[in-house]
Amino acid sequence: MYHLVVFASGNGSTLQAIIDSIHSHELEAKIDLVVSDNPNAYALERAETNHIETYVIQNKKFEPRDLELAGILSKYSIDLIVLAGYLKMIGPNLLGTYTIINTHPSLLPKFGGKGMHGMHVHEAVIAAKEKYTGATLHFVNEEYDKGNIISQTKVEILPGDTAETVSQKVQAAEKVQLIEVLKRFIQEFKNLP
Repeated sequence: MYHLVVFASGNGSTLQAIIDSIHSHELEAKIDLVVSDNPNAYALERAETNHIETYVIQNKKFEPRDLELAGILSKYSIDLIVLAGYLKMIGPNLLGTYTIINTHPSLLPKFGGKGMHGMHVHEAVIAAKEKYTGATLHFVNEEYDKGNIISQTKVEILPGDTAETVSQKVQAAEKVQLIEVLKRFIQEFKNLP
């Protein structure tokens, strides 16, 4: 079995897409834990509804948070960590131990970096009068949105689109892309000697 841990800071709609794909047997995986830095994140409720363990991060500061997470995660057998709308920087203890991927709501390297998340990205895309935006799935490293790109999905911006309509289109593309990449990762895992 392929073991996932999902980090989320907010609504958890991407987490739900993974849960749904596991329930429908599209993904042969198990989410062992959902981690959040936000005790009020709806993602935690989604996890609990689906009988998935949850953990709320106690430390706000970078280094203590990294050590705290390293301690918690060491209790699990983890094949992959998925950042699904998680807004904090990942520390060296986690980066040195786990494969971590992140979903980002733009075509990186455009509209990435600190502070570029959620609606901020879509508003910037509209303000820049871009013809296309999209979703990027990338490996996580020590810089925001700078890890090697795994996959990108282009989304056309139509006249009259707003940050809200672009957000809906990108979220839909992001979920399909993530599930496809997870399927590939699981297949590669199964093919290991």
